[in-house]
Amino acid sequence: MFFGAGNLILPPFIGLKSASEWLYAILGFVTTGIIAPLISLIAVVQVGQNFTDIGKRVNQPMIMSLAFIIIWLIGPLIGIPRTGATTFEIGIQPILPGVTPAISALLFFGLTGFLAISPSKIVDIIGKYLTPVLILLLLILIVVGILYASHTPAVSDLKPVEGFALGFHEGYQTMDVLSAVIFAGIITGTIAEKGFTHVKQRVSMTIMAGVIAAVCLLIIYGGLVYLGAVSGYPVTDNLSRTKLLLHISHTVLGQYGAYIISIAIALACLTTAIALTSAFSSFMEKISKGKLGYKLNVIICSLLAGILSIKGVDEIINYAGILLGFVYPIVFALVMYLVFFGRFVKSKNPYIAAVIITTIISSLSVLQYYNIFTGVVTTLKNSLPLVQHNLEWVIPSFLIFIITAFFSRKNTGLSQP
Repeated sequence: MFFGAGNLILPPFIGLKSASEWLYAILGFVTTGIIAPLISLIAVVQVGQNFTDIGKRVNQPMIMSLAFIIIWLIGPLIGIPRTGATTFEIGIQPILPGVTPAISALLFFGLTGFLAISPSKIVDIIGKYLTPVLILLLLILIVVGILYASHTPAVSDLKPVEGFALGFHEGYQTMDVLSAVIFAGIITGTIAEKGFTHVKQRVSMTIMAGVIAAVCLLIIYGGLVYLGAVSGYPVTDNLSRTKLLLHISHTVLGQYGAYIISIAIALACLTTAIALTSAFSSFMEKISKGKLGYKLNVIICSLLAGILSIKGVDEIINYAGILLGFVYPIVFALVMYLVFFGRFVKSKNPYIAAVIITTIISSLSVLQYYNIFTGVVTTLKNSLPLVQHNLEWVIPSFLIFIITAFFSRKNTGLSQP
């Protein structure tokens, strides 16, 4: 679930930008791209089987609103169009340069919509066998690339903490925390089918499976970050993430090896797009109580994603940055507090307060981006600690959680471990 082919374009970019501080950048990327999704899964498993079950511990309307925003972000606004754009830039353009982004989008999302409406075993077969093949190809790319690296990481202008912040913030683009809370039900259902029905058993199995997946992702992401750092690719203001990955593949494996990886990534993006389209359409049908039918949702999703995909991967990532910078901290803070303080803090108030303050602080970046109340917003934001690392929400959120938990103790009490 966390091995999204579209995410493979992120680590090389981080490595190239962080240069000699690539190791610190990996730590930051791992925090938001691997550890945080695992914590998110555990948070859902501890309270129930779906993200909306967290509403029992927090506030149901608040969680439903958050779920609505998340499904749109990982669906037709960011996640799905990025798979289409990645397919064009990595799997089609290098092999068929005459194909335009519009034609590629029409074919890709036409096929995505058709297969989402008419599920086929072909998709399951491709998904089942393609992922292991893609992982094997990536491992070959990483091993060969490390053994025969022709460059060393350039000296970085970044400090170690800045390298960490770069990886941390770029990890938002994986959207794996958002995917984890939405698709946790699939994982908990699978675990329950294996006979692990008790909460402690589900949590233990989730942690065990999550650690194994985390190690695999660490090897792949870490290897790709390092290859980006030693790629020798020129750093420019309009640096293309997909061209960087293609450059690395071509340099390490040659033209035909690069083509094989490109096609595998493109097919993996297609299966991801189909799964996300289906999930989005089912969610919208459910919350609209059938007023928006599944097929209509598929058509709307495919059309919107197709239009946005024409913008290209880097443009999608650019506008996604402000949206994910708003939502990611909210979800991250919520699941962190539930996992580490859920046993002790039973009152809903601290979680609600933490979500509200995180939302307010995250909103400052949105207002600043759109030049709304610029002077006041900039002054307020710059007064917050860790703002230089885009982590200005962390300390205020934690403080308001602790303070609210303390004052809520008389009403609800703190449970004993």
